[in-house]
Amino acid sequence: MFTDIVVDQDGYSGKNEVMRKEDELMAAKKALSEAQDTQEAIEKERDQLLEELARSEAKKQEFIAAILHDKEVAIAELEAAKSLFQKNLEESVEEKFALQSKLVLAKQDAVDLAVQVEKLAEAAFQQATSHILQDAQLRISSAETTAAEAAYLIEKKIMDATEGTISSIVEKSKYAIERALVVAEEAGEHAKDAMKIFIDDTSPFMEIASVQEENIKLQRMVSDIESQLIIARNEVSRLIIESEHTKQQQKAFEQRAIDAEKALLDLQESSRKTTLQQEEEMKSLLERMRKDAADKTKAISKALKTDLKNIKATIEASKEVVLSKDNAYLRRCEALQRSLMASEDALKMWRQRAEMAESLLMKERKQDEDSIYVVNGGRIDLLTDVDSQKWKLLSDGPRREIPQWMARRITAVIPKFPPRKTDVAEALTSKFRSLELPKADEVWSIAREKPKEGDTLIEHVFERETIERKRKALERALQRKTIQWERAPEKKLIEPGTGTGREIVFQGFNWESWRRSWYTELASKTADLSKCGVTAVWLPPPTESVSAQGYMPSDLYNLNSSYGSVEELKYCIEEMHSHDLLALGDVVLNHRCAHKQSPNGVWNIFGGKLAWGPEAIVCDDPNFQGRGNPSSGDIFHAAPNIDHSQDFVRKDIKEWLNWLRNDIGFDGWRLDFVKGFSGTYVKEYIETSNPVFAIGEYWDSLAYEHGSLCYNQDAHRQRIVNWINATGGTSSAFDITTKGILHSALHNEYWRMIDPQGKPTGVMGWWPSRAVTFIENHDTGSTQGHWPFPRDKLMQGYAYILTHPGTPVIFYDHFYDFGIHDVITELIEARKRAGIHCRSSIKIYHANNEGYVAQIGDALVMKLGQFDWNPSKENRLDGSWQKFVDKGSDYQVWLRQ
Repeated sequence: MFTDIVVDQDGYSGKNEVMRKEDELMAAKKALSEAQDTQEAIEKERDQLLEELARSEAKKQEFIAAILHDKEVAIAELEAAKSLFQKNLEESVEEKFALQSKLVLAKQDAVDLAVQVEKLAEAAFQQATSHILQDAQLRISSAETTAAEAAYLIEKKIMDATEGTISSIVEKSKYAIERALVVAEEAGEHAKDAMKIFIDDTSPFMEIASVQEENIKLQRMVSDIESQLIIARNEVSRLIIESEHTKQQQKAFEQRAIDAEKALLDLQESSRKTTLQQEEEMKSLLERMRKDAADKTKAISKALKTDLKNIKATIEASKEVVLSKDNAYLRRCEALQRSLMASEDALKMWRQRAEMAESLLMKERKQDEDSIYVVNGGRIDLLTDVDSQKWKLLSDGPRREIPQWMARRITAVIPKFPPRKTDVAEALTSKFRSLELPKADEVWSIAREKPKEGDTLIEHVFERETIERKRKALERALQRKTIQWERAPEKKLIEPGTGTGREIVFQGFNWESWRRSWYTELASKTADLSKCGVTAVWLPPPTESVSAQGYMPSDLYNLNSSYGSVEELKYCIEEMHSHDLLALGDVVLNHRCAHKQSPNGVWNIFGGKLAWGPEAIVCDDPNFQGRGNPSSGDIFHAAPNIDHSQDFVRKDIKEWLNWLRNDIGFDGWRLDFVKGFSGTYVKEYIETSNPVFAIGEYWDSLAYEHGSLCYNQDAHRQRIVNWINATGGTSSAFDITTKGILHSALHNEYWRMIDPQGKPTGVMGWWPSRAVTFIENHDTGSTQGHWPFPRDKLMQGYAYILTHPGTPVIFYDHFYDFGIHDVITELIEARKRAGIHCRSSIKIYHANNEGYVAQIGDALVMKLGQFDWNPSKENRLDGSWQKFVDKGSDYQVWLRQ
């Protein structure tokens, strides 16, 4: 209608006007659509700005939380450092007091020892002097008695001879006189008869002849008596001569007695002089002992002063560490404050921009009554049910499409804006200008990018890293200074007590190995042993022996034994050396079997190159009548115990050990029954023979109560440690304490495997570098079976010793006869991969009835028992771990990735 009217009035001009109006309308529509597009772009940009603002606010909260967490961590570290310093200080003071008390005790012991030595010397001198005097007196009394008896016998003999001679003479004289009287009477009778005959006028001539005959007989008898008297006189003279000779002998005996008295006086005089000399020597000895005690006291005092200086230095270092930590903490706090201020400034800037955007959007617009405009301090809270999604959003940023469910949740909290204006003129004349805001990639680059030059916080980040490095270095230095007061620092050089520190020993025989050509058989296994990771092989005793097993040696230089000939032994050792294996010889130094009997029937005469006698045997050996010094250890009753205090014995043994090392090829020793002699002699033998590795068998009984193993075995392992100390640390020792504890601990008593200080309960816990751990050997197992390890816990035992510090030993029977060759090899591989050695650190996390968990070194964690555990469940264990061995409830081993 409008067109018709216009056409009616002015056809041409109306048509032009309509076309002009239509062009204006099209232009208005185009401007309106552009305005709408601009409005939509502004609203979209505003939504993005608000979303970025919300995320920035969340990022700020996260950063504040991180700052607070770092602050708490720094405070905790500072407190821990202070407590550690206080603990070290207390331990240093306690150690100082302990050293002082030890010094006082040492002085007292020195004085007591001097008094005891003086008393013993006096008693010994008195005993020796009294013995000499008694002996002299006895000799004098014996001489006097002999002289008196001789004089008495001579006098008695003289008297008996004289009395016999005189009595015989008297009897003969009486007999002669009686005969003479009888003859005289007969002569008188004949005279009377003659007179009678003469008177009777008979012939007297016959009578006279008879009388003459009788006179002749009487003369003969008188001559006989005279001859007998002459003989008696001669006998008397002879007896007188013998008496004079006896008197001379008596005088000689008296002279001897006088000489004996003079000798006694001389002996007393010499004894007195000797006594005075010994007293002077004793005084000088006591003076030297006092001087030595004074020197030792001075040395101890000097060492104590040095220790105190070191303690002071440690305290100063600790103070410096604490001061540096305080300064680092202050610098860190300042850096965090600066960062917080920068964040607040950024937040303030974002708020200002948001307020500016809100003011521009809300200018000259009226809100509808039904619409709700939500402004919460320039940000929009992201309300999500799952916090992980929120943190993921904050960390990743708006770099991917938002899921629909999240978009719906976000839409639920988006503020409602007023209706859009349709006035084109107002839209065209709007003063709204788009804000030059940073892009999303620029905002979220802080969470993604590493610090680089030009960033605001790069200086603080570098400062924080520097402070952390210095803190760790100072902590390590403080720990080293603290540890050196707890134990002597271990040398990193190869030494006989540890070898290389990474030795794995294989016992290459059992109790029945002597029945076969053992050296040849063992040589064939050297390649396999080297491949499996073994580094040293313990060979059986090589010498000629009374017993087939070799532990009763006789001729030490005869190496043709039950195990093979000396040529086979050398071949076996050469095979080991060709596969980089050490050969450890089993040497028996405590006792030796004799070759011959003494005249009294005792076997104490040795043969061979070392032809010793009873003087090489200790005097307190009850069975073999030794004439040496008392034993310095326990007595082995089956054979003569060697006296190592004799110089010639030690000289011969050292030459023999050097011969085994240089001529035969042995690299080290396993020392049998070292409890029988002092460890100081072992030190001398090791220093002379210079073995690569040495192990001592100090066998001692553990503590039991009512038939059960006691938990505290400190006394047992202390005796083993004392023997190692006696050797000067030149030898290691079998950790018998650990073996005994494992017997009970692996039967769900794993609490036995940790002591009150959190360390292992065997020698491994006190001196791991000198502890040689084992499960079984030829005495405890094999056909003897004196103390066999529980068969069902065998692999748990090997899992323990092969993953822990110390030097482990593998028994021949287990490796080749029990079917666990590959399982043990797997544990050896785990030990080598983790770099476990004899000095590795150990941290025990759990030890209870259910199981045992420990970290050894930095790269291995192991578990025993049915305890439900893995590294991810341990808060105190950092890093990523991969399971290397899994034997279920028996044991599991993890290695650090």
